[in-house]
Amino acid sequence: MQRSLLQYAIFLVVFALLVGAIHYYLWHRLLRAPALHQRVQTWGKRLLVALGVALPVSMFLVRLLPRSAGALVSFVVYTWMGVAALLVSTLLVSEPMRAAVHALSKLASRPLDEARRKFLSRTIAGSAGVITFGLAGSGAAEALGEVAVRKVNVALRRLPKELSGLRIVQLTDVHVGPTIGRAWLAEIVGRVNALDPHVVVITGDLVDGSVEALREHVAPLGDLRAKHGVYFVTGNHEYYSGVEAWMEELGRIGVRVLRNEHVSIGEGAASFDLAGVDDWTGGSYVKGHGPDMAKAVAGRDPNRELVLLAHQPRQIFEAAAHGVGLQISGHTHGGQIFPATMFVRLQQPFVAGLDRLGETQIYVSRGTGYWGPPMRVGAPAEITLLELQSGAAS
Repeated sequence: MQRSLLQYAIFLVVFALLVGAIHYYLWHRLLRAPALHQRVQTWGKRLLVALGVALPVSMFLVRLLPRSAGALVSFVVYTWMGVAALLVSTLLVSEPMRAAVHALSKLASRPLDEARRKFLSRTIAGSAGVITFGLAGSGAAEALGEVAVRKVNVALRRLPKELSGLRIVQLTDVHVGPTIGRAWLAEIVGRVNALDPHVVVITGDLVDGSVEALREHVAPLGDLRAKHGVYFVTGNHEYYSGVEAWMEELGRIGVRVLRNEHVSIGEGAASFDLAGVDDWTGGSYVKGHGPDMAKAVAGRDPNRELVLLAHQPRQIFEAAAHGVGLQISGHTHGGQIFPATMFVRLQQPFVAGLDRLGETQIYVSRGTGYWGPPMRVGAPAEITLLELQSGAAS
């Protein structure tokens, strides 16, 4: 518990420093460099400071406020987080152009005077604002609109022919919390059931909050219907939200939690093994938790097909070493807001879609909900329908 608190404290310090740097950069490029009217600069600076402070503070505040108030605070603050991220990205793209203009002016022996500098800064700031708010608007519409069903065919060489066409529906990174609740989840559950799945899997980051706060909002999962059951593995956010209590609650409503173990899906020879491991970071938060692939596959027949549920794609290396045919993961959100995709690749080997490492295939969902900003730019949410086929992958 002490280690968990220390990690959380370190995260908050790093997050606060990053937020401070981002807001300083925005102040410099949007207010100071364009040399706006002093009154505009003063009020703009105050607003940026207030929004910057609100980001880390709101993480504590939403847990203390009633849900309706917490939802409003989260929506406003996290919307600004998304807008700020897009503003910074757009302004950073302009930096090489700004540098080129200054370099060319020096080569031409005509250094930019104050008027030209001001005009260049105002043009870049205005353009960044227009582009950002256009992307933010379309991103909000994408995140808050209907979640698309993404159908993916996966050929597995050890899958019995009798199971060709078996349907696995994946939900992941739902993030039920301050801004995602019961009504939204109930609609998702209805759409999943309409797909008539043989198996439903939830690959972590289901919640952002305690069982006490979110029990009624997660309850619709109890209405999921699948011939061979509904299965869940932990994500990192479960460890921020009381993982033991959540595992008990999910079991109570009929969702089977797989903790470094496997089960048989199907009957007799017409079956395969479905394994699940704890989140990669689990052992850092709760003693006795954390992924254990060896334990998850212990005692199984290696000639049978093996499908693995693992929240983070980086589990693929160990999965490949243990003969996994298909790993199903989430965690990345597909980057959620471009260009975050490029940074996700620094931590995870795969970001979105179907890929492979040697003989092991991996499908990484972009996620069903969203975390933080209610926006998705270049990374649409999805309900994933994986249809398994018997045979070698092309």
